Amino acid sequence: MATIHLTLAPLLILAAVFLSTEITAQPAAPAPGPAAPTNITAILEKGGQFATFIHLLNTTRVGNQINIQVNSSSEGMTVFAPTDNAFQNLKPGTLNKLSYDDQVKLILYHVSPKFYTLDDLLSVSNPVRTQASGRDSAVYGLNFTSQGNQVNVSTGFVETRVSNALRKERPLAVYVVDMVLLPEEMFGENKVSPAAPGPKSNSPDVSDDQEKAGTPSDKSGSGEMKAGLGLALGLVFLCLKLFV
Repeated sequence: MATIHLTLAPLLILAAVFLSTEITAQPAAPAPGPAAPTNITAILEKGGQFATFIHLLNTTRVGNQINIQVNSSSEGMTVFAPTDNAFQNLKPGTLNKLSYDDQVKLILYHVSPKFYTLDDLLSVSNPVRTQASGRDSAVYGLNFTSQGNQVNVSTGFVETRVSNALRKERPLAVYVVDMVLLPEEMFGENKVSPAAPGPKSNSPDVSDDQEKAGTPSDKSGSGEMKAGLGLALGLVFLCLKLFV
């Protein structure tokens, strides 16, 4: 028996060395690659009820601007995304009457150039800056109020609740809102659309041709004067011939 054990010992040692070599020779698991860049459109598409907002992000190119800025800024960003129902509840023609620049401004009004959690919005100092600004470079702001743990957002023209978060990790927070955030600077009661026609005069409309030609009464009056003058001159010449 001792001879058998002595004979098996070298074989067991060789087997152990072979197994350890096999284990050591196995390649290490690849290291995880860099995280994919944040994409606002992909986040909204996953939400499933933001087709209109996605369309406007694409046509105004604000979506590309968000993707570039959020992946390069240390401040992060926050987007308030209106649902499709929010756009459907707008008055007919609200979007169509806006110029391209005003559509860009409207979408930028839903974007803040800073990352905010819901807890941040409960105690943030108002107004919160957005990416939209007016002709005088005045920045359009949003005002936030809290009722318990609920956050409301106001534009001065509309107010709605900030709903659940589609994304809440840095560098981009995306929150659902049930109304389109219409800035007071663009939609306030005293604001007039640049495309709106001016007030009409109470007097009848007069065309340029009519002004140049004069009214019918002016034309007939001047004709009568010329006819009378011609008749008088004719009588004078006739009298002179009779007396000569």
